[in-house]
Amino acid sequence: MPCTECPLRPLALFVDHTPEELELVQSLKRRSLRVEAGETLIHEGQTDSPLYTLLQGWAFRYKTLSDGRRQILTFLLAGDFIGVQQKMGDAAAHGVDTLTSASFCLFQRDALWEIHRRSPTMGFNVTWLTAHEESLVDDTLLSVGRRSAEERIASTLILLFKRAAALQDDKGKGGVVWPLTQQHIADALGLSLVHTNKTLRKLEKRGLHEIKDGRLYLRDVKALARLADLYGDGHPPQRPLV
Repeated sequence: MPCTECPLRPLALFVDHTPEELELVQSLKRRSLRVEAGETLIHEGQTDSPLYTLLQGWAFRYKTLSDGRRQILTFLLAGDFIGVQQKMGDAAAHGVDTLTSASFCLFQRDALWEIHRRSPTMGFNVTWLTAHEESLVDDTLLSVGRRSAEERIASTLILLFKRAAALQDDKGKGGVVWPLTQQHIADALGLSLVHTNKTLRKLEKRGLHEIKDGRLYLRDVKALARLADLYGDGHPPQRPLV
């Protein structure tokens, strides 16, 4: 698919790019890739992973301990740029798995250098995307370190809902796709599976949210935001797309 026909570019979430910038991205793209749910895109320790842009679907970054315990670092949605961290070291310090079937644009391994060399603006865009993802990890760290179980889950529900809603035409009025299991939530927030289950049910009984038929609905956003101690409208900022 040519970059000019990318279905993400018309969305208000993404900034416009010049024809020259699109031509640069197109020249570095190698192919499109379709991956089924539950597959590993990047293995921890992998040394030859390319760069990807997630075009459709959900994925997540994670690290594991030797006994198999897993910490989910961030959830990845359409438009996210994947693999930059591995380019800063000798090997991937984290893995990336798909949550749903997903489509990716795959870029050549030296694309990161070429982007910075040939277009300072696009180089800045990559830096912006990396910094933005770091801010998402910062919020997860705040949740794990200081928020209660209710606050952690409330924050996660709001932030992921807003990110997913920004990719939909109805902006989430009919809910958003919710492929996360309770185990994913537990692994992201440092909670036990039992505690996660009890907390989700407690918040749902209070009328704050509903998860039904693979979709998430926020029934009382203001109450959830107060509980999570979140300020602002929670909408993701307009962002570049590589």
